[in-house]
Amino acid sequence: MRQERISILGMGAMGRALAGALLEAGRDVTVWNRTPGKAGDLLARGAREVRSVEEAIEAGDLTVACLLDDASVREALAPAIRKLAGRTLVNLTSGSPRQARELAGWLEEYGVRFLAGGIMAVPPTVGTDGAFILYSGTRDLFDRVAPVLGPIGRPHWAGEDPGFAALYDVGGLSGMYGIGAGASHAVALVHAEGGDVEAFKREVLQPWMEQMLPIMVAGSDVSESVPDEYNPAMQATGLETMLSVSEEAGVPDEQAGHLRTSLWEMRRGVAAG
Repeated sequence: MRQERISILGMGAMGRALAGALLEAGRDVTVWNRTPGKAGDLLARGAREVRSVEEAIEAGDLTVACLLDDASVREALAPAIRKLAGRTLVNLTSGSPRQARELAGWLEEYGVRFLAGGIMAVPPTVGTDGAFILYSGTRDLFDRVAPVLGPIGRPHWAGEDPGFAALYDVGGLSGMYGIGAGASHAVALVHAEGGDVEAFKREVLQPWMEQMLPIMVAGSDVSESVPDEYNPAMQATGLETMLSVSEEAGVPDEQAGHLRTSLWEMRRGVAAG
């Protein structure tokens, strides 16, 4: 029988979003939070709130942790760890690959079936077509759990290594923050020189970034060389110009870090070429 009764540990913005999407899909949802009373309208929608992690584990066929960090997960689970024996835990708390592997080892000692995870969504997009969830751990457990948690986001198996979901999550977030840093710097530059920021974002920045994103992702690799068609020497000169323009406009140097990274890559490419 598929697991349908789900207990969620953590009622922050993301935990509430997960619970809401599961309730919308007709799942039986039990919630727990260190500070009671944060379930909000989830209770009116059919969720049940319990006062202890032990109660939450007993109430669900599947327990999902969505807490602040790795330390908070261990702190919450420690008093109830024996209750988890023979049960399934999915940890969707952000952390490092090392932490996920160590957590997997600890849980294995108690006979807990475990999937590590990473949420590639923000709370408002949980449950939408754009959301997807990374999982790592045994394939058979993923195949059993994925249909149950499908309503929160498209499930993607990252591999057997329990650290891979966190690894891919951090990598994806790194790419997102890189895009955000570039966009913020671009807007700061236009604003500093008196340009129409909204028109720039709408008519130039967004269409340009949408056009270039697939090319940039496809061209990313770990090689020190840069393809000849990229002309790293020319790009290095262009990046030096961009940094000069940014400095002349009075944009804080910290906002140009992504340009310095690209300049380093192009200079390295010239040296390797």
